Amino acid sequence: MMERIVAILILLLLPCGLIAEDRAPNPQAGYEHLINTPYLPPYFDQETFDNVWKVWPKPLRDQAEGADADTRRQMAFERYGLTGRSEDPTKPLQYVVDQKGNWTLNCFSCHGGQVDGKTVPGLPNNRFDFAGITDEIRLTKALLGKRLVPTDYSSLVFPMGDNKGTTNAVNFGVALLSLRDADLNLVPGASFPKMLHHDMEPPPWWHFAKKENIYLDGFAPKGHRGLLQFTLVKENKAQAFRDREDDFRDVYAYLSSLEAPKYPGPIDPAKADRGRIIFNNHCSECHGTYGDKADYPERMVPIDVVKTDRARFDSLTPAHRQAYGQSWFNTHGQQKGLIADPEGYVAPPLDGVWATAPYLHNGSVPTLWHLLHPGERPQVWRWKGLAYDHQQMGISVEVLNEVPQGLSSIDRREVFDTSRFGKSATGHDFPNVLSDAEKEDLLEYLKTL
Repeated sequence: MMERIVAILILLLLPCGLIAEDRAPNPQAGYEHLINTPYLPPYFDQETFDNVWKVWPKPLRDQAEGADADTRRQMAFERYGLTGRSEDPTKPLQYVVDQKGNWTLNCFSCHGGQVDGKTVPGLPNNRFDFAGITDEIRLTKALLGKRLVPTDYSSLVFPMGDNKGTTNAVNFGVALLSLRDADLNLVPGASFPKMLHHDMEPPPWWHFAKKENIYLDGFAPKGHRGLLQFTLVKENKAQAFRDREDDFRDVYAYLSSLEAPKYPGPIDPAKADRGRIIFNNHCSECHGTYGDKADYPERMVPIDVVKTDRARFDSLTPAHRQAYGQSWFNTHGQQKGLIADPEGYVAPPLDGVWATAPYLHNGSVPTLWHLLHPGERPQVWRWKGLAYDHQQMGISVEVLNEVPQGLSSIDRREVFDTSRFGKSATGHDFPNVLSDAEKEDLLEYLKTL
C-alpha cells in the first residue's frame, strides 16, 4: 500500500516526454496524452468531488450549500488550486477525468497554473494544495461510504507539502525507484531509504527546451525515459514503461514546444533598456542573454556562492543519483552527462520570470521586487488574494510578524514561514551591489523576458 501511496505523489516530480523511430513526435498529441490518458490508478470519482464541499468549514459549507453546481465547482477549484482547461473550463487541467467520471492526477497538477487571471499550461501551479485535496477527499469518501484507496492515506504517512504550490517531489522519485531494479522490475522486500524531506516549487516547463540536464541540481541528462518516473506505481510492471514510450515522445515534443507567456501590462521602454544593460553586466553570466543573440549557459552555481536554502542540495546522495543513472530511465547509463555529486544549483533561464512567483527554488520569496531587495524579504507572509501584483511583480501578499494561531490546515498552508526547515529565503544576495534606481530599471527589463 505504501508503494502505491508514494507513486501517486510522484506526479509532481517531473515533466514528461519521448520520440518514436517510425513517426515524428506530435506536440499536440503530447498535450492530449497528459489530459486524457490515466497513467495511474484513479483517485476519486465525480460524485466524490461534487460532494467535497460538505466537509468544508461551516461558513464556506453554508455558502456552497446555497450555490449552484457551477459555483460549487469553482469554489472547489479555488480551494485546491485547480484551473479549468481552455477547451473545457468545466474540466480540471490538473486531472484526467474519464468517461466514467474517475479522476486521476496528471503532470499539470504542479505544472499548470494561473497568473493574472489566465490559465497557462506549463506554468508552476503556485496554488495546488495536494495535502488539502487529499485530506478532504478522504473525509468525503467516508461521508459517502465509498471505498478508500491508498492515496487517501498519503498525507498521513508521507509529507506532501507544507505550503500551497510546493511539494516533497524529489523524495517521491527517490522512494519509488528504490523499490525496483535497474530494469524497473519490483524487488521483493525492498524498502524506502532514509530521506531528507523538504518542499520545493516546480520549474516552468518552457525552460525544458533550453536545458541539457534537468532538475534543480542539473544531475540528470534530459531524455524521454526519465520523464516516465511519475508512473512508478506498483500496478505498472516494467513492460508498462516500454509500452508508453511513444506517448511520452509526444509529451517530450510538447514540452519542447512551449514558450513563456508575454507580460500583459505596460512596459517603460527607456527603463527597460537601462535594465537590459544592468542585467547583461550583472546577471547574464549565470542566467543567460535574451533577444536576437539569446544564449543560456546552464551554469551550476556552487552552494556556498548562491547561499540559498540547501535542504534540496543535501537531500540526494551520489548513490541516489547513480541509481537513476544506471537505470532504464537513463538507458542504463548510456546517456552521458549524469552528475552524481553536483556543486550546487543550476541558475535557471528567466524567460517568463514575471509569471513564475514565488521565487527561489523553495518558493520562499513572493515577488521579484523582494528577490532584488534581499534585506526586505518578509520572514512570514500570507497570500492576500489571487490578483497579480504588477508593482512588485509577483503574488499579492500580507506581511506578518508571526504565523497566526488557530488556523485550519488549509489556511495554514497559505502562510509561508521562512524560519522552518527548507523554507529559508536567504541567499542570492547578488542584487545588493545595485542601487535602488538600478534595481527599478532591472525590474522593468525582467518584464520583457
